[in-house]
Amino acid sequence: MKIIINGAAGRMGKILSNMAGAEKIAAEIDIALGNKLSDLNFTGHEFCVVDFTNHKATQDLINHCLKNNLPVVIASTGQTEDELKIIHDAAKKIPVFMSANMSLGIALLADVAERITQNFGACDIEIVEAHHNQKLDVPSGTAILLADRIKESRDLKFNIGRHENGKRPEDEIGIHSLRMGGEVGMHEIIFATPQEVITIKHEAKDRALFARGALAAAEWIVKKDAGFYNMRDLLGGK
Repeated sequence: MKIIINGAAGRMGKILSNMAGAEKIAAEIDIALGNKLSDLNFTGHEFCVVDFTNHKATQDLINHCLKNNLPVVIASTGQTEDELKIIHDAAKKIPVFMSANMSLGIALLADVAERITQNFGACDIEIVEAHHNQKLDVPSGTAILLADRIKESRDLKFNIGRHENGKRPEDEIGIHSLRMGGEVGMHEIIFATPQEVITIKHEAKDRALFARGALAAAEWIVKKDAGFYNMRDLLGGK
């Protein structure tokens, strides 16, 4: 299996390139490098596109992968509803791996959060996330991923950036975002009852962990049939 790095000139693309090594890279694609996916003619499951670009490139990315029967790992975030539909429709024909966070540690955090939610009764649940001051989306895609996972076990509404006065409703998950300095990424989930509190937390110390997860996803998905996959599948959680 060889990877095609889409967004190779970006920060994560460069990290992935260094981590994978020349022997695993079929091509490095980026506007800054003067090339684009449509310039390539690689086809089939011997190759996998790993996308670290921007959600606005979804249509072009998916069109190319469908045309060439290429598995794809989508590591960009912030997709609109229309873009998500494009991705899910493509997954009926090719293997698509997508996660708001490529960290194996975050995938494990989500597993633990689900188990606590199922067994800790009617607790209050709050999510706090922190990222660098250049991050564009609020809250983070990872915070939504974690909240969605919790919501599978309890029917709770999202309260993003709570600002209203009054008592805290019982049927909500509070989601709070911090943007500061060069923070790589921190996600903390707090489960509280009047008697006790459980706190679980993941801190990203080096962006290389996201490249490592994306590479693991690429190596895994090339062996799969058409379908939509995520970190939960990779870890055998489904």
